[in-house]
Amino acid sequence: DPDSGDNGRLLYSLVGGQTNEFDINENTGQIFTVSVAGKAGTFYLQVQAADQGTRRLTAQTTVNVTVDSSSSSNVVMLVLNQKISVVERKSVEVQRVLEEKLGWNVYVLNIYSKESDRNSRSSTDETQVDIIAFDEAHQEVPAEDVKRSLREQRAAIELGLQEVFSASVSAAVPEAPAAPAAPEPTAAIVLGVLLAATFIAFLAYVLLHLKRKRYPGKYGKQDLVKKVDVIEGIDNPWADDKNGSLKCLEKPEHMNN
Repeated sequence: DPDSGDNGRLLYSLVGGQTNEFDINENTGQIFTVSVAGKAGTFYLQVQAADQGTRRLTAQTTVNVTVDSSSSSNVVMLVLNQKISVVERKSVEVQRVLEEKLGWNVYVLNIYSKESDRNSRSSTDETQVDIIAFDEAHQEVPAEDVKRSLREQRAAIELGLQEVFSASVSAAVPEAPAAPAAPEPTAAIVLGVLLAATFIAFLAYVLLHLKRKRYPGKYGKQDLVKKVDVIEGIDNPWADDKNGSLKCLEKPEHMNN
């Protein structure tokens, strides 16, 4: 408003539309979200600007706000055999064809290519399109329902997109990667047996070690005999003579020489 003073001071307000999810700064006109958790799609707001003069003048306009729900679990990817630059230019027409064939409100959330290099992007005839669908109650349509409908209506969708791109179009829904196979039961059983055998062997070793510590005479007898055999005939005070009496502890005469 080019007027000065109160006649040029504008205040903004939301006067219609889905005002429960949004609010507006009355001085700057900045619109911000209040509660759109779990929602996605386009919201329509009726915004009014009013000056503060004696004869207050007003003007209204409609603001369309699109909420991106790319974090939703109901986002579905559609693969088109077209260059990304072409799909980006025709995104509105692509959305219209999908809505006509599926019977839901469809929103294109993202258009991208596997190739990040600009030259590769322009030469790759494959583009991924992320979409999300809403029913008449403005509720997200489950991803599996969207995929099933896309497969059922694939021929009609491709025919509609052919008119949009003026070329033959393939629209495919990628299959989810298969879950990793579970390990073979036999391998699991063998591993369990090996672990059990190892544990038993370790337990037996520990028990034997404890017994040796508790009864050292029983388990150390053979070692003692070996030591006696080694020194027998030299100075063995435990060696007996033929009559069963202890040998003399003195060295034999030939040892003194």
